[in-house]
Amino acid sequence: MARPRGYDGVVLAVPVTVPYVRHSTRSAQWWVGRALAALAQGSGIDHRAFDGLSVASFSLAPDTTIGLTQHFGLSPRFIDFLPLGGVAGVVGLRRAARAVQAGDCDVVACVAADTNAPQSFRQSLEQFSRFSQDAVYPYGAGGPNVSFALIAQAFMAATGLERSDIARLAVAQRENALRNPDALMKKPLTMSDYMNARAIAPPIHLFDCVMPCAGAEAFLVMREATALAQGLPFVRLTAAIERHNGFPADPVMLRGGWARDVADLWAMAGVGPDAVHLVQTYDDYPFVSAMQFADLGFCAPAALPDFLRGHDFTVTGDLPHNTSGGQLSVGQAGCAGGHLGLVEALRQLSGTAGARQVKDARRALVSGFGMIAYDRGLGSGAVVLEAA
Repeated sequence: MARPRGYDGVVLAVPVTVPYVRHSTRSAQWWVGRALAALAQGSGIDHRAFDGLSVASFSLAPDTTIGLTQHFGLSPRFIDFLPLGGVAGVVGLRRAARAVQAGDCDVVACVAADTNAPQSFRQSLEQFSRFSQDAVYPYGAGGPNVSFALIAQAFMAATGLERSDIARLAVAQRENALRNPDALMKKPLTMSDYMNARAIAPPIHLFDCVMPCAGAEAFLVMREATALAQGLPFVRLTAAIERHNGFPADPVMLRGGWARDVADLWAMAGVGPDAVHLVQTYDDYPFVSAMQFADLGFCAPAALPDFLRGHDFTVTGDLPHNTSGGQLSVGQAGCAGGHLGLVEALRQLSGTAGARQVKDARRALVSGFGMIAYDRGLGSGAVVLEAA
């Protein structure tokens, strides 16, 4: 199969975060509107001139993206609706980039937003999928923790990972989050805190779990010439992969779809893993971040324990990882969690990350993962971004 064509001339600009709150009675539509307003303000482009709109959300019902065009007075030539959780950011970016590249639209607003009213997270889990309704909830296993615990048990047994290895990621992310004023988690996290935390569904413990919240993340996709004309800092998209249900014959998830397409990713980017200056993985659980490091070519699965022990993942370390704090320390605002790493990488590569800025950051890997069934996550993707 021929490798896909590159993304020459396509850029990302205007990283936006609508600050998270633990609970909100405002609708997902309100959070999308706040993000669109911030994109317009940051770009100097009237939001009605965005001729592409990509929205990822779990809580937008009864609306989809097309309903939002009426809410916000838009008349786009391209729309997309992506209730795909943690892979929605990569999927949305790839589709928006191709639409811009093909001339189907000029400026796409990529927005992910979810609300989180009291009890709404529990209610959404009950209806998340037929897997949840038929194979999880009837057995008393509410939510994703038990399903991820089964995957974690198998993955840790296969790779030799210990909880203390995975702790290194969670602890480093909390240190990064202390530099991020938008992070919901404000207390330092020590190795002792992590190791002694109460069990949720072993080997999943308290600090392996994200905090559901409300919020939004967004960015614009456009041609480089458009960004230059607007005087906007921008980041280039140099490679992207996407795969769903990557290894359907595997009895339980020991690898994600990244492993099928990783050679294409690095060939398209023209570099290897050793050339990236920061990594943003999807971290609904830290062991999933570890899996992504292996599947994306940083080390072999069996070498993961030594890999994690041998690197400093803080902002000032040798391999900065989830530099905003990731979902584990910032919070998981539904589908916005799948855009968090993209928005953070855009800030890092444009030199606007403030106190958590990685020195001399020129290239970033961002990966996505989502849509848990009872024995695997079905969606995976990754992109490589480069500073202009």
